[in-house]
Amino acid sequence: MTTLAQPQHHLSAIEIDAFEDRIYAYNREAVGRDDAQGLGFVIRDPVGRIIGAAAGFSWAGTSELKQMWIDEGHRGRGYARALLNAFAAEAKARGVRRIWVQSHDFQAPGMYEKSGFVRVAEFADWPEGHSNVILCKILEEPTATQ
Repeated sequence: MTTLAQPQHHLSAIEIDAFEDRIYAYNREAVGRDDAQGLGFVIRDPVGRIIGAAAGFSWAGTSELKQMWIDEGHRGRGYARALLNAFAAEAKARGVRRIWVQSHDFQAPGMYEKSGFVRVAEFADWPEGHSNVILCKILEEPTATQ
């Protein structure tokens, strides 16, 4: 049987969610943990528009901050720090020990570092002429019995 890969560069959110559900089912079975939850916070302006957001998930004692955004006109007011603090507090309340985040060098790795994240990897030329930085924040050191 010959299987041909067909281009489909614009998968719908429904299709992507279905794939992610299948991947999570496999991961859940492999790790024995079924505690994945979305984790996110927003900041709204007085008329209700979202001007900042932090979104990710927690699962199996770990969290990933996948999206962090502050509207350009509202930067420099402490909103990113407020979102990071809320994200970390909720993650810790869920028993998360580590938060991972990815940031390009032209985005905000310095802001994450000021908030206690440590660079654990950096990939040059991703994208070309820049680097992709992976950072981790330890919320709680595991004890010998954990």
